[in-house]
Amino acid sequence: MSRTGHDVVLARHGQTEWSLDGRHTGTTDIPLTAEGREHARALAPRLKDWSFALVLSSPLTRALDTARLAGLGGAMSIREDLREWDYGSYEGVSTPDIHKTDPGWYLFTDGCPGGETPAQVGTRVDRVIAELRAADGPCAVFAHGHVLRVLAARWLGFDPAESGRFALSTATLSVLGEEHHHPAVWLWNDGSHFD
Repeated sequence: MSRTGHDVVLARHGQTEWSLDGRHTGTTDIPLTAEGREHARALAPRLKDWSFALVLSSPLTRALDTARLAGLGGAMSIREDLREWDYGSYEGVSTPDIHKTDPGWYLFTDGCPGGETPAQVGTRVDRVIAELRAADGPCAVFAHGHVLRVLAARWLGFDPAESGRFALSTATLSVLGEEHHHPAVWLWNDGSHFD
């Protein structure tokens, strides 16, 4: 699957009770469900042939446990910048429930009251991207749906507002890299390991 020395494998954490319910899970440290743990284990065979120069994870339990269950816990370094979006007042609330009081709300352009703006999340992931691009070989990143979507958009040079175009399911793999010296997506939202 690798084409360049700077391929970056993104792994979204496994299912949690809140991800199953569609509730925004930012700062709340929710554990994986039994199915989430099973899907995280299913990542291991997909990742075993990679020789990662750098393995990064969000400090939140759901991402850390996914990395460990996928077999990369011993190699991982924690990065605060990979925390999920701070949803502020919308923490634990689903988008349909938010739309009952704010029908036009869209995370990737509006951010969250009392939480982060898209630009703030973009600044965080830009720091991670700089570290990934400086690594001496392929990298793996274990984190969360929305922060990984912003990371993908920023990797490609897009504004954080474009992140909404990159739907991302739990326990999936995606690969960012380059083609002809230009940032590219090689794989996105692949969950074939648990189909």
